[in-house]
Amino acid sequence: MKRVVAAVMSSLPLLAHAANATAPAPAVSAAGSLLQVFIGLVAVLLLIAATAWVAKRFGVTRGGTSSVLQVISSASVGARERVVVVEVGESWLVVGVAPGSVNALMTLPRCEIQSPAAPSLNASFAAGLQHLIEKSPLGDKRRGK
Repeated sequence: MKRVVAAVMSSLPLLAHAANATAPAPAVSAAGSLLQVFIGLVAVLLLIAATAWVAKRFGVTRGGTSSVLQVISSASVGARERVVVVEVGESWLVVGVAPGSVNALMTLPRCEIQSPAAPSLNASFAAGLQHLIEKSPLGDKRRGK
């Protein structure tokens, strides 16, 4: 009796495996898999583009603005070198910036910058347009001459 029970018990895993093997595996289509990968790629690219648009639209910048430190002006003096004026508290630091190094060049007391008055583009454009209208033959017809 023990032998019969042992034989039946040892054959149960084989029977379970045989039951699973009888179900045919679904055929996988290469075109369907390729389409699924392509749709996933397009979705990821659209997500990246949407994130970049939102960041640009709402002005997301790296790092926060500091009330203690502010860049006043910057000028390029070479291919990768710059001179930067930074306001720190009540003084200005003139700093030389190059790849791999930042050197303090000078310390200045804080002063007010008066930017040169740029000519108004709208006013100069309007004056130029008025001059052209007066010179043209159509300008005379509009005024009733």
